[in-house]
Amino acid sequence: MAEKKTHMQLFQPVDLTQGTCWKTILVFSLPVILSYLLQQIYTISDAAIVGQTLTAQEVAGVNDTSSLVFIFLQFAFGVSAGFCVVTSCHVGAQDDRGVRRSLTTQIVLSAVLTVVLTALALALLNPMLAWINVTPADPEVYHAAYTYCFIIFVGIGAQMFYNFICSFLRSMGDSVTPLIFLLFSTVLNVGLDLLFILKFHWGVAGAAAATVSAQLISTVGCFCYAFAHYPNIRLKKEDWHITMHDVRRHVSRGIPLGLQFSVLAVGIIVMQGGVVQFDMLDGRMVSNAAQNGFGAANKLNSLVMTPMNALGTAMTSFTAQNLGAGRYDRIKKGTLQGMVLMGVIMALAVGIGMLLTIDQLYLHVFLSADKVTEETIRFGNSSLYVDFALYPFLGGIFLFRNCAQGIGQSPFVLGAGAAELVARITVCLVLPGLFAGGAVSADAPAMAFYALCAADPMAWIAADTVLCIWWGSSTSPGFASIPNGLSASATSPPCTTCFSKTASLRCTLPWHGISPWSRKMIFAVRH
Repeated sequence: MAEKKTHMQLFQPVDLTQGTCWKTILVFSLPVILSYLLQQIYTISDAAIVGQTLTAQEVAGVNDTSSLVFIFLQFAFGVSAGFCVVTSCHVGAQDDRGVRRSLTTQIVLSAVLTVVLTALALALLNPMLAWINVTPADPEVYHAAYTYCFIIFVGIGAQMFYNFICSFLRSMGDSVTPLIFLLFSTVLNVGLDLLFILKFHWGVAGAAAATVSAQLISTVGCFCYAFAHYPNIRLKKEDWHITMHDVRRHVSRGIPLGLQFSVLAVGIIVMQGGVVQFDMLDGRMVSNAAQNGFGAANKLNSLVMTPMNALGTAMTSFTAQNLGAGRYDRIKKGTLQGMVLMGVIMALAVGIGMLLTIDQLYLHVFLSADKVTEETIRFGNSSLYVDFALYPFLGGIFLFRNCAQGIGQSPFVLGAGAAELVARITVCLVLPGLFAGGAVSADAPAMAFYALCAADPMAWIAADTVLCIWWGSSTSPGFASIPNGLSASATSPPCTTCFSKTASLRCTLPWHGISPWSRKMIFAVRH
């Protein structure tokens, strides 16, 4: 009986509005961290198998396209996370009907976005490849890049709905179920990688097909489990009567975050294009060292920053649920304690990352021995050391951006993304050329590549600047304006003040210092 009880408790949602803030955040975030790490194994397994079995040109093609895939898949991830802010508010307010309406709205919007994103990605595939200097002039690299991207883009729907159902469950406080299905999906992906690449000899196409297939199967399984395990989200006919109000609420949270993630990807594409230039001389590709070294470093970077990103995601659900419950004191306290947790996780991440650079271990994971040259090592390590040294700025982005999203401050999230984009593009286009004394090429000095690597930290600093302005300004709708609890002196204005059409109805919430965006969110949930 005890074992059964423990099992049942494991799969029960965490009530983020109760308990000690940091303990609640930690319990909820640990499965999220493990989920995100497993998500990275998706990418790593593809990269490792491709890197060990295919040619240097094919490996370069896959590495070059990572930024292109990122722009669309991250949009899907960001939109799903933004949509579920609405769900978390309904969960915090214990509004089951609102949760179901949120679910149906997200299903419809995710389907529409899948069609739009797939069509857009396929239409822009060739122009985007040309943007990062991958052209038919180097046919083997071009063919590998085109094939990989085409299959991944055809399968955008699997990624869209997978992110959606996982984000939805987390918004309900269930971070364990997404972890279980992601574990299944990861094992399946590795198995299909080996089958498609080593047995069927599908090459790059096999790696992409394995990823899409594993995600699709896991998505179907996760949906089936969710409806079976949670009776309160089993949909009724009336739940499908979606209004424009429902659509606007979700779009106003999801699209800004999706755009913010995509905006970042645009900057990364510019950076990837800059990396390719270090392998070119007189317009010809003379090496793959920069592409392969930077690509391997990028994958390690993505892996070690994952726990920080996951904690940020957990903070979105935490702040949104407490917003719906009217627990503003917990929002402020939880955010401050989240800063401490972020610092600890960041230190561990940097330590693990540095350990993996010993004897170039990470390069040997992602590349076969013949591809690990002195130049590959130089490019890879340069990128990692610059990023690791300035990780505190990245941790600030993950924490404050997600907290801002959780309390409905989408404009500040988008503003931080815009600042990050401008900074990254400016550094990429200006600094390397200054240190190279002109056009960047394979014979550029080492400092030119260090200048390119500085684009990431400079982008983080720019985003943090925007978020700090939001945090500290007494006139902005940041945490500084959230009251320390439900003050008895706070007034309860007529609902006309907080956007109700019924003048006689009065709210029961304290509104002092709460931004119009947050008022809209709270009122939509409570009324």
